[in-house]
Amino acid sequence: MPFRLSRTLKEKPGDSVIASTVREYEEDFTAARDGGVKAAESAEKNVSNLYYNLATDFYEYGWGRSFHFAPRVPGESFRQSIARHERNLADALELKPGMVVADLGCGVGGPLLEIARHCGARIVGVNTSAYQLEHARRFTEEAGLTHLAEFMLCDFLHVDAPDGSFDAVYSIEASAHAPDKSSIYGEAFRLLKPGGHFGVYEYCMTERFDPNDPNHVRIKADLQLGGALLVIDDQATVDDAFQKVGFEVLEARDLATQPGPSIPWYQPLVGSGLSFASFRSTAVGRWITTNTLRVLEAVRLAPQGSVRVAETLNLCARAMVDAGSLGIFTPMYFVHARKPD
Repeated sequence: MPFRLSRTLKEKPGDSVIASTVREYEEDFTAARDGGVKAAESAEKNVSNLYYNLATDFYEYGWGRSFHFAPRVPGESFRQSIARHERNLADALELKPGMVVADLGCGVGGPLLEIARHCGARIVGVNTSAYQLEHARRFTEEAGLTHLAEFMLCDFLHVDAPDGSFDAVYSIEASAHAPDKSSIYGEAFRLLKPGGHFGVYEYCMTERFDPNDPNHVRIKADLQLGGALLVIDDQATVDDAFQKVGFEVLEARDLATQPGPSIPWYQPLVGSGLSFASFRSTAVGRWITTNTLRVLEAVRLAPQGSVRVAETLNLCARAMVDAGSLGIFTPMYFVHARKPD
């Protein structure tokens, strides 16, 4: 299986510079993280682009086309839970045919296509990564959904669209890359028509996170470096940002804490009870991928730097499992808000 990933990496334009791009990402991330809010604001776009130029092929290989987590119930497959999570967001926002909707930080378009297929609304995906949008447009054509999906190459903090352009806006685990929540929530507010709805699945540290616990601090730092997250806010900060920009919050809750029997959101990174198709995302699958790439890189069948990328993503995966097990982090703090009339 890793041989297919290595072929994909070798086919990428400029694959010979992967190693230098990894170094640039790490240097820029550290400078932005340590330089305060202003530095983070100026570096956010570059850090995200560097990260996803490196990580996108690994994500597609190990996770699929929807780069997010989902709550899951017994008897439900990983893929089914991902699709249900996306459709639930569309249903909460009451998306329907005739509406024009913005997806801020659309990735390679996996969730966008599922939501468009489910509700029939026309969705505009916003992304600052040209590489990801190449994939998104190809996947849209393959799905026969070009009549319901289009894409814009621009910063989701400065979308190239007039005020009040959209009936609804959503973001799935992408707003975490904004240097502060007021900036992206404020842009969503600007883009919405009066009465329009905004929904977000947000990364947050929970009340269990202890900033004085060295283990908690280490896990958070690994999440940030491994996931290109300059800031991970707590839930209260997210709530305050919604209020600050003028939204009326209709619902806010952590979907990681589900009533009744459930499977932890981080379980796909652990591996018990997974299908063969999902094996690549497990700890064992990641180990096999990394070490196979190590051999392929040594004999120059994979680009130099491939292992370094895999190790960075493995750092994030391990931190996700640790943070989820301790309950100090959630990738699915759901907020549904409305722009007043």
